[in-house]
Amino acid sequence: MAGISFPERLRNISVTWHDIGEKWRRLTALWPGKRRRQSRQASAGDAENLTSPPVRVQVPKANSKKRLILGLCQAQGLERAGEREIRALQAELRRRLGADDKTSPSYIANVLRQAGVRVDYDDRYVAPLMEEPYATRLAGALQFHDLESAEASLQKLDAIYREYRGASDRVGTVLVRSLVLKGRQRAESLAVNSRVSPEKRREKQEVANWFRVWLETSDLFFDWLELRKQSEEFQRLFSDHHGRRRTPRPA
Repeated sequence: MAGISFPERLRNISVTWHDIGEKWRRLTALWPGKRRRQSRQASAGDAENLTSPPVRVQVPKANSKKRLILGLCQAQGLERAGEREIRALQAELRRRLGADDKTSPSYIANVLRQAGVRVDYDDRYVAPLMEEPYATRLAGALQFHDLESAEASLQKLDAIYREYRGASDRVGTVLVRSLVLKGRQRAESLAVNSRVSPEKRREKQEVANWFRVWLETSDLFFDWLELRKQSEEFQRLFSDHHGRRRTPRPA
């Protein structure tokens, strides 16, 4: 050892410890406890593989579902879609995506209508048929996530309605009224839906009432709304909304 330099001795020590460590790892791998744990893990993995359900087609995201609907429509050469065609598309979606698929006929109808297909189907959730320039002007105008958005939506729709009425545009006024009617029908449906919270059901019933009053007396609606918001009943039911902002009266 006297003839071995210090750096070389360090190298020898490192090699020796490396060899000892490698032997130790091999030895511990043979211990019964560890082998049993590895065996249990492997068995659990095998059991998991055996009990896993069969792979099913995943339900695609909304945009993928739209593409699927439009692809089926194109494959069938549909230029017009009535209730029979829409129900057939709904059945085909369920066949491809599984029995748990809940795509509604109104969703399919709206997708087809937006793509330019002539749709002869109507329910409370199907947007009314609109041609330009009305489609662009009224896109997204109907909103009622809460009382505030419903009020803002009615202000916008009322202003557009007055503009069309001033221009003697009957098509425009009819479309605005049809949107408000859709809003009332949808709000009424949500107001009686047991899956919606009681608070939201009360809110949707209030919104449905607003839409009803506007349809009956649009010229007096905003005066009525101010009185309604100041009423004891409204303040009791919707105290969070009361006093947020005063409804500006349309010019």
